[in-house]
Amino acid sequence: MGISAVLSLATPLIVKVAIDYIIQNKPEEVPEFLMWFINKLGGREVLMNNLWVPALILVAVTALNGIFLYLKGKLSAEASEAAARNMRDVVYSHIQSLPYDYHVKAETGDLIQRCTSDIETIRRFLAVQMVEMGNIIFMIASALTVMISLNINMTLVSTATMPFIFIFAVVFFNKVSRLFQDADEAEGRLSTTLQENLTAVRVVKAFGRQKYEVDKYDEKNREYRDKSFKLSMLLAVYLAMSDFVIMSQTGIVLIYGVYRTVTGAITLGTLVVFTSYEGKLLWPIRHLGRILTDAGKALVSLGRIKEILDAPLEDMKENGLKPQMEGDIEFENVSLGYEEGREILEDISFTAKKGETIAILGATGSGKSSLVHLLQGLYDYNSGHIYIDGVELKDINKEHLRKNVGLILQEPFLFSRSIKENIGLSNYRAGDDEVFEAARVSSVHDVINEFEEGYDTIVGERGVTLSGGQKQRVAMARTLVMNTPILIFDDSLSAVDTETDVRIRNSLKERKNTATTFIISHRITTLKEADLILVLHEGKLKQTGTHEQLVSEEGLYQRIWNIQNSIEQEIVKAGDEYGYV
Repeated sequence: MGISAVLSLATPLIVKVAIDYIIQNKPEEVPEFLMWFINKLGGREVLMNNLWVPALILVAVTALNGIFLYLKGKLSAEASEAAARNMRDVVYSHIQSLPYDYHVKAETGDLIQRCTSDIETIRRFLAVQMVEMGNIIFMIASALTVMISLNINMTLVSTATMPFIFIFAVVFFNKVSRLFQDADEAEGRLSTTLQENLTAVRVVKAFGRQKYEVDKYDEKNREYRDKSFKLSMLLAVYLAMSDFVIMSQTGIVLIYGVYRTVTGAITLGTLVVFTSYEGKLLWPIRHLGRILTDAGKALVSLGRIKEILDAPLEDMKENGLKPQMEGDIEFENVSLGYEEGREILEDISFTAKKGETIAILGATGSGKSSLVHLLQGLYDYNSGHIYIDGVELKDINKEHLRKNVGLILQEPFLFSRSIKENIGLSNYRAGDDEVFEAARVSSVHDVINEFEEGYDTIVGERGVTLSGGQKQRVAMARTLVMNTPILIFDDSLSAVDTETDVRIRNSLKERKNTATTFIISHRITTLKEADLILVLHEGKLKQTGTHEQLVSEEGLYQRIWNIQNSIEQEIVKAGDEYGYV
């Protein structure tokens, strides 16, 4: 940058020497080191008869300047791309390490926009405007040094408007920063709307809501357009006014310089230097507004990225215990509240022995999923104790904990990869036999083999090419292949029919080293064979016992059993009447 600036300023000086000394024979206008160089070339008379030599020097300096301009662009591009890559890696790694609760509340589209558009804004600033800032500093420092040495009065006239342009650029920067933040946030809302629509495209089409979604997107798009337009208008005002000031300043310097040249106060070569330097000084300062604009954008983007990086990481208990887990679990007066004063679970106590099946029943919002999420350390309980094989759960290394507690969610997520890759995702050491066995237990092995590509079949994004039941069973196989001592079905059997449900549960019983299993379901037939059934209501444990105990006890379980049993009997009766088996 520095060498490029110096070489750029050297070009008018070469022209000045050619005019003032070689052509007009004014040696007092030539610096001593240049006189030495001219004498080495043969002196003034030789150069006067060979004007192509100064022209060749001019071309050589310009070519050399071009090389350093290229290096400046190349090195700044490498540095900015490396910085952007590092920033993307850091932000992505940080997002992966944020607690589950953060992702529950965060908007995916906004996170994507911060990880892409905002980082790209910073990269552009580093690659272009940061370099320009350095270039301006070198250019002003070098040019003013030369100009002052040539003529102090011409220097004062040439720089008269510089302070005003600078102040105007700072005022402009303050206004543009706020407008850019508004535009950036509007873009984040636009990205969120787009992401939600693409994710839920089947729901949109199923309910014929295309026009509504188009209107909603158009509203966000208009908001982003309007805010961006305000930004562009402000930039246009700045550029127009600064151009007027700069062109006026250039005209004043030219008129004053011609007058001084005619009166003999300065040489023609000096006038050439000042008119050349005028552009090299004023246009970069005018560009300062653009630099400050992009600096404002970069600072806003940096602030939005910093919000992610400031979010506290999940405490993975790196130095926590890593006990051998067998599956004995004890809840002792456990309470959980996501917000202060609002408890999701209150004073929960029960015991599960190794290999037992624990069923959980309750209305929506009663805290069933929250209870099992505690076992994976996705949330930290506020009071009480959870012991796994006698070890306090909070003292266990979370990575070790999650390798030993398998969780099958109600809404499974499959990656756009082969079925085999999706199943083996949780255990990269699993061989084909283990993958096939997990699929058999999940009652999906035969279904997969019916596909043309078998286990190599690529499922669509989020597993969209599979049916709901198939997707759920592949997700089950993915967890089962981990062979964990504790297994949780978070209402994940609801997507399969009753017959498949029975087959899966029977297969689980036949497995070696049967896991301690938690099953959340609203289907009594799924729960009734459990060793212990927990009935939750508004975060409290209202009933516990076996199926036989609970159906004979007044309460929620008995009411649900009676309703489901009567419906089942009606279905059987209707089947008999119409000859269905």
